Amino acid sequence: MKKLLRAGLGALLTMTLVVAGASCAEKDTLTVFHAGSLSVPFETAAGEFKEIYSNVDVEREPAGSRTTIRKVTELGKLADVIGSADYIAIEQLMFPDFTEWYIIFASNEIVIAYTDESKYSDEINKHNWHQILTREGVEYGHSDPDADPCGYRTLLVWQLAEQYYGMPGLYNKLMAGCPDKNTRPKETELIALLQSGELDYAFQYRSIARQHNLRFVELPPQINLADIQYQDFYATAEVEVAGSKPGSTQTQIGQPIFYAITIPKNAPRTDLGIAFLKFLLGPEGQAIMEENGQSPIVPALTNDLQKLPLELRSYAIEKR
Repeated sequence: MKKLLRAGLGALLTMTLVVAGASCAEKDTLTVFHAGSLSVPFETAAGEFKEIYSNVDVEREPAGSRTTIRKVTELGKLADVIGSADYIAIEQLMFPDFTEWYIIFASNEIVIAYTDESKYSDEINKHNWHQILTREGVEYGHSDPDADPCGYRTLLVWQLAEQYYGMPGLYNKLMAGCPDKNTRPKETELIALLQSGELDYAFQYRSIARQHNLRFVELPPQINLADIQYQDFYATAEVEVAGSKPGSTQTQIGQPIFYAITIPKNAPRTDLGIAFLKFLLGPEGQAIMEENGQSPIVPALTNDLQKLPLELRSYAIEKR
């Protein structure tokens, strides 16, 4: 069945690329810039995509989502697909010059990752984690809020925790206990610090913790940014991060975690980008995301159905 599905997809993709003017006789390159937390599923997706369309090489560049986007908007690099851990980053940094649409396709949640060697690993739980982290000698970290959504989402979680646990000053206490040396440009770079013992705990996406076989504390749904029923409470938290222009800032408001994809207006191979998105939004792509702990959103959501490429409109509905 899987082979038949791939064969059918292959035929459809081939037709898409031929109609768009792609040459089946020459080697083509699909360039994908994406969030670090999409590295594992996108590596798998790229491999399966290549099985379907064998003359396409997929080149991937992972980074923090905001860094990923700035490669296109500020550094002048060219990509066929942008995969962001936060659709808001696409709106803030790419609209309207570099794209006018995105598709929300997966979700995630914030957890606290750790190892068996982490201090107090036998004690920590979703009720006392803030007490454990603020004990003397405990090292914890997060990614850079200006470069990576997981970083500013961590700060939002801390603010929400202050309210949820009824502990005034908790946010400032957690901030004070996390020095700059414990931050990294993207969340995946914290894994090595955990495994080497330089960090006891790291705020991560659940998917990252699962993919790397890390232990993790599940946070209450009221603060983990995963449950849409708490979106109004999430919205009571906000942080300032670096804006699209030097010296400017943008406000990030708490909301459920949604991953999004888009194709830049200046993409060299829009046809290949569309083909890859069709695969990612289809049954096999959805299965890959599910297997890697990033639940697919079906049907996918978009900001403006009329601005999507025609070939992608059947995969999404407009979000409210």
